[in-house]
Amino acid sequence: MNRLLLIAAALFLTAAPVAAQEPPPTPDRPLADAAQEARAQALFDDIRCVVCQHEAIADSPAGLAADVRSLVREQIAAGRSDQQIRDDLVRRYGDFVLFTPPLRGGTWLLWFGPLAVLLAAGGGLWFSARRRSVAAEPLSAVEEADLAQILADQAVRPDPDAKPSDD
Repeated sequence: MNRLLLIAAALFLTAAPVAAQEPPPTPDRPLADAAQEARAQALFDDIRCVVCQHEAIADSPAGLAADVRSLVREQIAAGRSDQQIRDDLVRRYGDFVLFTPPLRGGTWLLWFGPLAVLLAAGGGLWFSARRRSVAAEPLSAVEEADLAQILADQAVRPDPDAKPSDD
């Protein structure tokens, strides 16, 4: 009996993650009018999936992306303009839902942040390179003589541990 209970528990635990998955989205139903469907497809490419975050809703398999595609088609069928549809999605999900968010006060960092970081890094590298380049002073006569002596000694026997057979 214990063995049967253990097998049942193991089967339940292996099947639980499968049952907890999100159900597959319903298949998309294209609009009857080809021009409206073309508008919808163009909008799908400009709208980011808020679940996947790196895919357009046209390519995303997420259930929420299917819901947004359905919503866009409904709004197109209702006669709303592309800008009205975008505004509604921004109202619901924020500027992040658009692949090209509008340029305004809240999105300045999004638009110009990478450029500012690049310029700051380049300026820091330029400044540190300019600071490090210090001209060396020429050697004095005494230092020249010492250097000549060291080089002459090394020409005779460069390795102090060398044996005569190594020459």
